[in-house]
Amino acid sequence: MDKYLVLENGNVYKGKAFGAEGDSVGELVFTTGMVGYTETLTDPSYYGQIIMHTFPEIGNYGIMYEDMESDGVAAAGYVVQNYCLHPSNFRKDTDIDSFLKEKGVVGLYGVDTRALTAAIRSAGVMNAAIVSDPSKVDLEKLRGYKIKNAVAAVSSAAEEVYEPENAEFTVALYDYGAKRNIIRTLLKHNCRVISVPSDTPVSRIKDIAPDGIMLSNGPGNPAECKKETALIAELMGYKPIFGICLGHQLAALAAGAKTVKLKYGHRGANQPVKELATGRTFITSQNHGYAVDADSVKTGKVSYINANDFTLEGIDYDDIGMITVQFHPEACAGPRDMRRLFDDFDNLMKGGKR
Repeated sequence: MDKYLVLENGNVYKGKAFGAEGDSVGELVFTTGMVGYTETLTDPSYYGQIIMHTFPEIGNYGIMYEDMESDGVAAAGYVVQNYCLHPSNFRKDTDIDSFLKEKGVVGLYGVDTRALTAAIRSAGVMNAAIVSDPSKVDLEKLRGYKIKNAVAAVSSAAEEVYEPENAEFTVALYDYGAKRNIIRTLLKHNCRVISVPSDTPVSRIKDIAPDGIMLSNGPGNPAECKKETALIAELMGYKPIFGICLGHQLAALAAGAKTVKLKYGHRGANQPVKELATGRTFITSQNHGYAVDADSVKTGKVSYINANDFTLEGIDYDDIGMITVQFHPEACAGPRDMRRLFDDFDNLMKGGKR
C-alpha cells in the first residue's frame, strides 16, 4: 500500500507501508549505523522520534529479542530504503516487519533516504508525519509538534535489582530510559545494580548506600528535566558518579552549564571522538540531539570533543569523583573503543583515581 512521509516544510516523499497500520507523527532523525537496528529500534532515547536509517538495507539478519535494549519501541515511526523479507541468521526470532507489527510501530520503505538525509543535514531535524493521505496533513499543527515528558514516559516505575555472580560493588542506576547494555556491562564489572526511577529522592539513594551512581541515557530536551537535575546536584560529591548521554547533560546542568540543540544531532556507530589529554581519536556510538555548551562549562574539565564538529563529548569532575560522556561506552553492537571508562568507574568506587 502506498504511504507518504510529509515534512513540516511541506515536502512529500512517496513510499510503501510496512509494519503496523495507521499514521504517526514525530521528529524525523537519521542514524548512520550499518548494523544494530534491533538495538536502535528498542533504544528508549528515540522516544517521540521517527527513526530513518541512512544504510539502505535493513533487517537482513532478522530481530533477536535477546539483543533488545528495552521491552518495547519508544520511537514514533520507522523509515528505511529497503527491508529484508527473508532474513538469514541462526539467532533470529522474527523479521523486522513482523516485529514492527508486534510493537505497533508504523513503518515506511521505498523512499529516497539519501535525499531525506541531505534535506535534514541542510535544514536541520524536522517534524514529519507518516500518512496514507498527505492532503489531510495540517502543516501548522505538524510544525507545532513537541516531544514532552520524555523521561517520565520511558523511566521505570519501580526499583529493579540485578545481581552479578560475584558482587564487588553496588551501583544505583538512575533510569532516564536506560539501555539494557549499561546494566549488562555493570554486571560484567561485578556490580550489583539497583535501577531506580528518574525521580527517586536523594534519601532513598542514601538508604541504598551505593558505591557509585550511574546516570543513564534517555530522550528529550535535558533542560526540561528540572527535578532530575536538582537531584543530581544534591548527590554530587556524595559518591562517584558516571554519566552517559542524557546523564552527562543533566550532570553538566547540575554543575551550572547549559545545553543546546544540535542542528541534526549525532546518531550512529561511527562518531569520532578526540581525547584531549592524549590526542587520540576513538570511534564511538552515539544517539543525541542536544549537547553541552562548551563555553558554559565552569566546573570540571572538558575531556573529549567530537572530531567532526568539535562539540563537547565529555567532562571530568576530578574534585568530586564524577566522569560523564556524551557517547555510549557500553555500545552494542559496538564499537567498544571506550569500554575502559567502566574500569575508570571501578577505580573511583574503590576510592582511587581514574
